[in-house]
Amino acid sequence: MAEAERIIGTPETPDTAGDGQERPEPDAGQEQKQDPAPERPRGKRRVAVLFAVAAFAYLLDLGSKMLVVAKLEHHEPIEIVGDWLRLAAIRNAGAAFGFGEAFTIIFTVIAAAVIVVIARLARKLHSLPWAIALGLLLGGALGNLTDRIFRAPGVFEGAVVDFIAPKHFAVFNLADSAIVCGGILIVILSFRGLDPDGTVHKD
Repeated sequence: MAEAERIIGTPETPDTAGDGQERPEPDAGQEQKQDPAPERPRGKRRVAVLFAVAAFAYLLDLGSKMLVVAKLEHHEPIEIVGDWLRLAAIRNAGAAFGFGEAFTIIFTVIAAAVIVVIARLARKLHSLPWAIALGLLLGGALGNLTDRIFRAPGVFEGAVVDFIAPKHFAVFNLADSAIVCGGILIVILSFRGLDPDGTVHKD
């Protein structure tokens, strides 16, 4: 009779059903779904770009050094822009731009460590700018490491071939240039909040 007494057309209340039994109200916490954690980009990995840039930088550096040793070493410097920019072959036992000649082995170990770190970063690399930056670093590090291993006076103590000589500045090579350019690009990407895996953060 209770059902018959209900006015026809009147909607049922949320806590009652057609059988007259009360239904529990839904938990408010269940209605509000938690926002899912932001997913990392799953775009195309940029490992191929990294190694392509590294190979280009390495081969360009290696070829330039072979040409300098064959044609310029033990000869007079070649002036490109008067005495403001010259090509002069020298052997550098130190770090980039001639610093730290007494620590050749240490710089060799550092270059090898940089290569290992870049190889590990490549596993989660999804950013094209980071691929270019790391490729420049890898190619430059490999270029100078090749000199450290295979050139005189001995393995892991070899002197790097430098030949680009601006006025009032240290003599350097293309590997040094690749390392500096890669480092500058990494600093810019870091300031812009772009990570190697493609995520962007704003701190």
